[in-house]
Amino acid sequence: MTTLKVHDIESAPEGSKALLENSQKSFGMIPGLHGVLAASPKILEAYQTLHQLFTETSFNNDELTVVWQAINVEHACHYCVPAHTGIAKMMKVDDAITEALRNETPLADSKLEALRTMTLTIVRNRGNVTQEDLDTFYAAGYGEQQVLEIILGLSQKVISNYTNHIAHTPVDAPFEKFAWSK
Repeated sequence: MTTLKVHDIESAPEGSKALLENSQKSFGMIPGLHGVLAASPKILEAYQTLHQLFTETSFNNDELTVVWQAINVEHACHYCVPAHTGIAKMMKVDDAITEALRNETPLADSKLEALRTMTLTIVRNRGNVTQEDLDTFYAAGYGEQQVLEIILGLSQKVISNYTNHIAHTPVDAPFEKFAWSK
């Protein structure tokens, strides 16, 4: 059941058409999320910009996946968890990382687990972290830059997770095989 319209290039507002064309070129399809966001050209632009900026942070593919999926799972996003499972496969992230994130079990790599823990601490406490939380994160090999980059990733995920909750965005066909529920 979809409660918000999933636009295509023809039905989208004029300000979203070029953005959806870029999605089509980049992904070979228009992801359902992009089609929903197209109703507001500025939110679609913001989402795409935040995505690009987050992929350009200091995080490697495993770390990007940890931040994205920790947030997706915490927010119980029926759309983003399967989508980022498929994206992780395309990014050659170890399936064991993805499965641990999907199943909310500890990651084998202690540095990645520290990243997951800090991400969830930020999400669950709405940014109210303690000095002890920061010290533990720093001791794992991260720094202030990565704390701020988690917030950038969270900004992107708030847009997508909340939109998908409201819209009940259908999972895109390529990611249906990775269906997930909390």
